[in-house]
Amino acid sequence: MAEYETILIERQEGITTVRFNRPEKRNAMNPRMHREMYDALTELEFDPDTKVLVVTGSHESFCAGQDLKEYFYELKDDARGREEIRRISHAWRHEKLRFFPRPTIAAINGWCFGGAFTVVCSVDIAIAADEATFGLSEINFGNIPGGLVTKVVQEVVQPRQALYYILTGDTFNGAKAADIGLVTMSVPRAELGAKVREVAGKLMTKDPLAVRACKEAFKAVSPWVSYEDAWYWLSAKVDQLSHQQKGANWIDQGIGQFMQKNYKPGLGSADFSEAEKAR
Repeated sequence: MAEYETILIERQEGITTVRFNRPEKRNAMNPRMHREMYDALTELEFDPDTKVLVVTGSHESFCAGQDLKEYFYELKDDARGREEIRRISHAWRHEKLRFFPRPTIAAINGWCFGGAFTVVCSVDIAIAADEATFGLSEINFGNIPGGLVTKVVQEVVQPRQALYYILTGDTFNGAKAADIGLVTMSVPRAELGAKVREVAGKLMTKDPLAVRACKEAFKAVSPWVSYEDAWYWLSAKVDQLSHQQKGANWIDQGIGQFMQKNYKPGLGSADFSEAEKAR
């Protein structure tokens, strides 16, 4: 892959970590970072060695949101440049990351503000350090949480809690982020890396085609989709998945191994390693 200035790419046993790397700016997202993230995710979505994608930050911060100087102030009189980078910023966080073909995890190690909430909400699983600091500070400089920040916060955070933090700009920690639904769980910072590896390892034991289908199904069947439309869509998705799995489909492999008493679905996973090799 290309060498990047604002991000680091690390690989270890199927886990690819993309690390925001502007620690002197609390890893705030400037135009270069947006371009580099778009490029990196485009490459990684076709990388067969990336089984799980982890997004995290260097040093003491996850991401402080948009770089107020480079993203906003320096582009305020450049309509073309502003629109271009807004589209790239949206494209990698919403389109590339939200619909990444393999499971994604955010490891929120510290400072997480504003536009970084879109990253947190776009991944499949978000694990925060208890000591991390979250905030929607846009109200403090007379703005709203723009882009898709208000939208994604409304989707995942308890409504009364979301509006309180949007209106006040108050900060909260990782434990509170878990309580209000912003993240999946929080753990002490010293345990964050181990917990992320544990969850990633668990995901890698599942059938990758089924994992991708589960992601797509969950994100497609929104609250605005009727029960009838959801039923038809999900039925078609099951048929599509069986076709993609070919002779190693979920009935032959998953239920077949259960019938052979090799595992109990409520307590463990079928072994899909040989099935994946056969495809």
